[in-house]
Amino acid sequence: MEGNNDKDECREGLLLKEYYYHPDCPGCKVEKYKNLQQGFPFRDLFRIWAIVIASALPISSLFPFLYFMIRDLNVAKREEDIGYYAGYVGSSYMLGRALTSVLWGHVADRYGRKPVIIIGTFTVVIFNALFGLSVNFWMALTTRFFLGCFNGLLGPIKAYASELFREEYQAIGISTVSTAWGIGLIIGPALGGFLAQPADKYPNIISQNSFLGRFPYFLPCLCISIFALGVAIPCFWLPETLHNHSGNNRSSSSNLIEGLEAAHSLSFETDEPQKKENYKAEDHQKQTHSKKSLLKNWPLMSSIIVYSVFSLHDMAYSEIFSLWAVSPKKFGGLSYSTQNVGEVLAFSGCGLMVFQMLLYPYVENLIGPIMVSRIGGIISIPLLACYPFIALLSGFTTWILINIASLIKNVLCISIVTGMFILQNRAVDQDQRGAANGIAMTAMSLFKAVGPAAGGAIFSWSEKRLNAPILPGMQLVFFILNLVEAIGVLLTFKPFLIAPSVA
Repeated sequence: MEGNNDKDECREGLLLKEYYYHPDCPGCKVEKYKNLQQGFPFRDLFRIWAIVIASALPISSLFPFLYFMIRDLNVAKREEDIGYYAGYVGSSYMLGRALTSVLWGHVADRYGRKPVIIIGTFTVVIFNALFGLSVNFWMALTTRFFLGCFNGLLGPIKAYASELFREEYQAIGISTVSTAWGIGLIIGPALGGFLAQPADKYPNIISQNSFLGRFPYFLPCLCISIFALGVAIPCFWLPETLHNHSGNNRSSSSNLIEGLEAAHSLSFETDEPQKKENYKAEDHQKQTHSKKSLLKNWPLMSSIIVYSVFSLHDMAYSEIFSLWAVSPKKFGGLSYSTQNVGEVLAFSGCGLMVFQMLLYPYVENLIGPIMVSRIGGIISIPLLACYPFIALLSGFTTWILINIASLIKNVLCISIVTGMFILQNRAVDQDQRGAANGIAMTAMSLFKAVGPAAGGAIFSWSEKRLNAPILPGMQLVFFILNLVEAIGVLLTFKPFLIAPSVA
């Protein structure tokens, strides 16, 4: 009897959803697809993973070779000034994204998530390849800026991930976005480190007079663009999750509704009117909630602010780590080549993938996204404080310690970002997720635009104060990074950060 009751309740739930089913609405089709779905959604997870990877790869892929690229473009008069110009190029992408993120969010809410995803992936194909062909500083700056302007899919893809999966898989879907994003931010620099300057690394295969010899930073950009093209083409067959209801849709669905009502009249007849009224009341309540200003939604805004502070730290860290790793020992760096940096980041990327796919969902369910972010920030502070002292070592000891430190730091960074992703998407309803994520991307991009520029400036300054009595050289850089991280940790406590009361 209990099994029959469960079947009846399931059948009633499906019928109640079909009451508002619009056969021409793409969002309704996705809802029906989710209701009929059986098993784990591996295919949908892979789609989102590939799209996000393609979008994230070019963001930080330039960092391992940016020091050498700025040097070869002959824009810096002194070696100590290279960090300044590297910071400007690193910030230009985020500045472009900050200016257009809200626009892309509104486009996603009005015209759908799918068009924004398609435009974003094709943007990577075009402008990332052009960046690799830069012949001067201003071309590099401009192509990165346009790459940020037209690649506005991170916000919509988070909304898309929360809408494409059933409720029990939504946390995994959002985690997939942040996981792929984090992996892209790690694998991108690894590719840049391995593939940049191929004529220097593989002189027997590629000569200095060849095309790749004359454009030593084009190969990693080309590989990323080819991957993005392979992702962009299948995007035309993605299902759209945005609901689009018109009067014709409602009337055209009446036959389907009547047929379902007749088929299930025995189990649904007695309490159907009351359930429909409850459903309408709930739908009206959600519409009223969605009309509230996003700026007055404090659970959303507080998570965006915390997210932005940690994002500033992460972007500054990404640039500083690569600059520090390739800078000479005399300036407190590791004197690594781009290939050495690529090896370190590739190791971090593999470890990060294992953690996010196998361990993060369990940890998040156990202690919640806020505690994950808070603990991640606290552990990061003593870890970063060790970096300047790692540079004092040499040989295999340095190699093993920097690999372990980089792995732990990147795992903590992505865990924090994933927690903030989850909080943001739980704080709003579907019809405002695109706009909410657009606001989040704008704020985050503004902070991230400050990160590389400020990080590059502080890095250059630190190289000029190697003998300072307080915080000499690179100790100053990592101390300032820790100050930003500490501010982010403090903001994760009440009454500032408030968990959303509705999903």
